[in-house]
Amino acid sequence: MIAQRKDDHVRLAVEQQQQHSGRNQFDEVAFVHHALAGLDRAEVGLGTAFAGISWQVPLYINAMTGGSERTGLINRDLAIAARETGVALASGSMSAYFKDPDCADTFSVLRKENPGGFVIANVNATASVDKASRAVDLLQADALQIHVNTVQETVMPEGDRSFSSWAPRIGEIAAGVDVPVIVKEVGFGLSRETVRRLEGLGVRVADLGGRGGTDFARIENGRRRLGDYAYLTDWGQSTAACLLDAQEAGLPVLASGGVRHPLDVARALALGASGVGVSGTFLRTLLDDGVSALIERITVWLDQLTALLTMLGARTPAELTHCDLLIRGELRDFCADRGIDPGPFARRSSSPDLPNETTGNTR
Repeated sequence: MIAQRKDDHVRLAVEQQQQHSGRNQFDEVAFVHHALAGLDRAEVGLGTAFAGISWQVPLYINAMTGGSERTGLINRDLAIAARETGVALASGSMSAYFKDPDCADTFSVLRKENPGGFVIANVNATASVDKASRAVDLLQADALQIHVNTVQETVMPEGDRSFSSWAPRIGEIAAGVDVPVIVKEVGFGLSRETVRRLEGLGVRVADLGGRGGTDFARIENGRRRLGDYAYLTDWGQSTAACLLDAQEAGLPVLASGGVRHPLDVARALALGASGVGVSGTFLRTLLDDGVSALIERITVWLDQLTALLTMLGARTPAELTHCDLLIRGELRDFCADRGIDPGPFARRSSSPDLPNETTGNTR
């Protein structure tokens, strides 16, 4: 039953990638072009550091799968790609492992194939501290990701229906494990109020997981006989909106959801993300063309991200928060509704009071 659900998720996620319109709210974020801002490429490095964590590049393969024979093979290939490119790697939800320990190797392969990499275990917000610790131990994980997904659970035929215990349980896990805890939305976004609450619970990092990529409400609705939750398609805030909303939230943030190419990575970093996660785009590459193609694609992305930093005059990913940005369209309307002034983002390079330095996230 669980294995079949995991395979269904992969199949439906790939179908979404094939049908995606190609546009999202990252397209409403534009860099102001300064023709003489560029650097020498040799001056640029991609290292990023946040919450006591250091990554050699600000890109990571975000939580996808595990729990069945097929998804174990996918995890093996994702781990190989992470090993060969130096990106961090997060497991899919490890709930299946707690229910059936025989599927442990579909998750532990992430560490087996990537012994020196940064690997993140993944549990849901109902896991006990003991289960969270077991997940960390199984992967010899460097961090623990707790995913929150009330919308997905609501639409999932066999999903949870009780959510009031999630916040206190997150606090218990954060206090009870020996690695940094990251809380991640699965595609509906974290508001600034939620990020602030997570900080109070002892969470170290928030993965904003916004709308724009894989839509798990749509996936779960596709598993329902009547498809009667179609009206929840596109629920939530986009990743770009979440990044703007989180400017004063206090925690370091990661950006995932709807990241389509290296320019989106640069946009997310410029909006304050310490790292940027990709799932669906990389999954489709892997399933369509194999692990060698995925390694090549990630390598190209990192090369092009370096080129963009060079052109924009940013020596590090963090320095992209000094670049001038124009916020347009519905994203600008979101800012107005949430009391965010988009004007200073367009003048950051010439202002001593940079938004990210005076009110932004601690890196």
